[in-house]
Amino acid sequence: MRPQETIQAFDVFLAARGLKLEAVVVGGAALALLGVIARETRDCDVMVPVLRAEILDAARAFAAEVRSRGDVLRDDWLNNGPADVAKVLPPGWEGRLQQAFMGSALVLRTLGRADLLKTKLFALCDRGQDIGDCLALAPTAEELREALAWLQDQDANTMWPEHVEATLADLGRRLGHGV
Repeated sequence: MRPQETIQAFDVFLAARGLKLEAVVVGGAALALLGVIARETRDCDVMVPVLRAEILDAARAFAAEVRSRGDVLRDDWLNNGPADVAKVLPPGWEGRLQQAFMGSALVLRTLGRADLLKTKLFALCDRGQDIGDCLALAPTAEELREALAWLQDQDANTMWPEHVEATLADLGRRLGHGV
């Protein structure tokens, strides 16, 4: 999915049906909406609120309409996959939100830079697939140091803290600074 185009079209789709959604998004779609990355994403991850049935139904109908035109969009393109992230973010994250998209029926915000960076760094450490997004965010050495302790606390595996440190050190080297 091309986040900018998809979100703009979904805004029109929702408005035509008299539906509204205000949400906090994270992941690749959030980065694309902020202009940090230009790549396509698989989905739009809504952290909060829990998506209402009518919004999920509309998202599926929208996906079917998109597919009827020959484009690719999964039925679950709009989802609450990262809902648990809200439980582990540093306190006060709600006060650090930033605007990602403002439409007539759809208002999307995302995490502030430090919190969004932490979620992407966690994904990099956890899945090893988010290096491009982390490089695009271009965290400073100080931002990597600041994220380290929080990241190390996100998994109970005894090897996790060392893995996180090695992953951030590698990212720091790629960015031209160490951790």
